[in-house]
Amino acid sequence: MMKNKGKILTVDDNTNTREIIQRNLKNEGYTVLTASNVNSAIKILENTEIDLIITDLKMPHISGLDLVKHVRENYKNSEVIVITGYPTIESAVEAVKIGADDYIAKPFKNKDLFKAVERAFDKLKNKKRIGSEEIFSFNEKYGIIGESSAIRKVFREIEKASKIIKTVLITGESGTGKELIARAIHYNSIRSSAPFVPINCSAIPENLLESELFGYIKGAFTGANETRAGFFQTADGGTIFLDEIGETSTLMQVKLLRVIQEKEIYMVGSKKNQKVDVRILAATNKDLYHLVETGKFREDLYYRLNVISLDIPPLRDRNGDILLLIDYFCSKYAPELGKSVPKIDDKALNILKKFRWPGNVRELENVIQRLIVMSDSDKIEVTDLPSIMRFSAFGKSSFTRTLAEVEKEYVRNVLENVGGNKTKAAKILGIDRKTLREKLK
Repeated sequence: MMKNKGKILTVDDNTNTREIIQRNLKNEGYTVLTASNVNSAIKILENTEIDLIITDLKMPHISGLDLVKHVRENYKNSEVIVITGYPTIESAVEAVKIGADDYIAKPFKNKDLFKAVERAFDKLKNKKRIGSEEIFSFNEKYGIIGESSAIRKVFREIEKASKIIKTVLITGESGTGKELIARAIHYNSIRSSAPFVPINCSAIPENLLESELFGYIKGAFTGANETRAGFFQTADGGTIFLDEIGETSTLMQVKLLRVIQEKEIYMVGSKKNQKVDVRILAATNKDLYHLVETGKFREDLYYRLNVISLDIPPLRDRNGDILLLIDYFCSKYAPELGKSVPKIDDKALNILKKFRWPGNVRELENVIQRLIVMSDSDKIEVTDLPSIMRFSAFGKSSFTRTLAEVEKEYVRNVLENVGGNKTKAAKILGIDRKTLREKLK
């Protein structure tokens, strides 16, 4: 038997129209009730829980607009589609203004009706999911929220990489969760009980990176008052995660290549090698192969790192996961901030879904935290969203601007979004603070 997709009430004074809509939607798996006028529709609504109302606009005595108003005032968890044989811009605007979710004109094709109904039920599903104060059951694996085909592919690759102790190169845009993926690989491998040591190579000054990674002996340089182990010794028996590997110098790349080939290191100031048993996971948001072609990254190291490769999809390509993540972050941060889980209205939610998220999951997390902190009520509307999102949703695209002009505007919008915090802006943009300062000049 076909699964019941939901309950629909169709209201029209034309018998043929009611019967056609009822028959077609019933064949699609919906339960469909009918009413020939608004009074009959209201009686049905009082006694039956309806998911979607499809109403004609022009009816004798009481119009479809009056029914839309009644539904919006009394049944906020129901969606409304307006159908009319007298389509005008004014009637469409009026219907949407008072609360209709969609508007289609007679005569309409079945596919137009089905699409409108599908959109309405998607919106209803989102409304029930976002804004509820219940603790949701998230589709979570390896500590990663998602159910899209793109993220499921990553889950399968994590399983394979966890079983084989080889170097792994994790690629993806800034904020996609590369360290989370690395942790998942480590903690699902036979090394899970050993240390996992994450290092951001771009955050450590080049002149200090070698001593931080390999350690140093007393007297090796000014200020080396004692012998100190490096991150590789700390990770011995476990995994070291080298984030932003593309930022390392050619000299450091040579030393890393030796670690992979010989499984040994030299502490700064020492001529004696030291054996280490460390699995290396590396990550970058740059095109390493392009860096190899331009001579900025060693080809031999690239192939040593790229034994297993995982490419993490950007958030905009993870269809459906944005809603799950919004859901998760709302339920996570609202209690921490002493607030109720916010309700996000349909228009704001639609903008969040369609935004391209250049900063990916990290940017989404920051935006949700900011919305919860700054909101004066438990409802989030379009006006609460950062200006960059409102502009992207309502502004017209212009293809006459140069790339430099677009970049300039975007950097400004990101800075405004994070309240001028350059560190946060640099993270979202996927660059370091020094590069951001240069761009601001």
